[in-house]
Parts: sequence; structure tokens; C-alpha cells
Amino acid sequence: MIRWLQHEAGEGRFHSRFFRNDENEDELIVYANSNNPDFRECAEKAVEAFNNLSEPVINEICQKLISCAQEGDGLNDGFELPALDDPLAILNDCWFMALYVDMESKDDKIAYAVEGEGDWGENIGFVISNDRVVYVGAEYLEHMENAR
Repeated sequence: MIRWLQHEAGEGRFHSRFFRNDENEDELIVYANSNNPDFRECAEKAVEAFNNLSEPVINEICQKLISCAQEGDGLNDGFELPALDDPLAILNDCWFMALYVDMESKDDKIAYAVEGEGDWGENIGFVISNDRVVYVGAEYLEHMENAR
């Protein structure tokens, strides 16, 4: 359920079931294109899908986040990626702030981008479309089909 902060701007907050923000809390921001008459329904669908990502999809995101941390041109030269026994452990070194709805109508496939940052000093995000990982990396917004 989204708590709309600025309805006319398409901005709200929601609770994430899995990913955390920079304060290690579960509240993230959602942005939807308020010029779209279906923006509230699109946002609700995207948040519901995000909160119900399957374990294999979450593992894929985490594996790709690990690759980003290993290859990243981050600003934090002192960051060293620790040995990770479990791919989910990368989430200790990154956090997420916002979900951008990437749908033009309520009948579109569910698509969104999630924005965050890694301790290695790089903005990081991922794009999901139809419950599939489309992209994980620093240029996540460029991989949205309906960017506003």
C-alpha cells in the first residue's frame, strides 16, 4: 500500500518487504508519472510486484550487484568487498531509496527501476520488467522504456 505524499507529483512512500534504505529501514519512495491517468494503479502494481520478487530474481540481482562492486569505478577507494558466502550479503553494502514506475497504463507489463547506492561509492540500481531482471548497474534509468 502506498502512502501518497504529493499526489499531483506522483510521489509516495511504501514499505519494502526485502530491500532496505540508507537508514536500514524498510520505507522507500515511489515515483509515478502523474500525467498518466492510471498512475496510482500502475504504482500499486509495481510496488506489489517489487515486494513479491521471487528468490531466484533477488539472487540474480545480488549476484549482479556483487559484479558491480567488483568492477565499479566507485568514489570510495577504501572500499574492499568482503568475501561473501551468500550473495544476499551484498545487501549489507548497499541500500535503496526509490522505485520509479515504468508503465504508461495499467494494462502494460509491470516494469520499474529501483535506485540505490553502494558502499563502494557508486549509484546503483536495477530494472525489472515482467518479473525479469533487465539490468543491474549504474545506468539503470537509461534502461527504462517509459522514462518521464
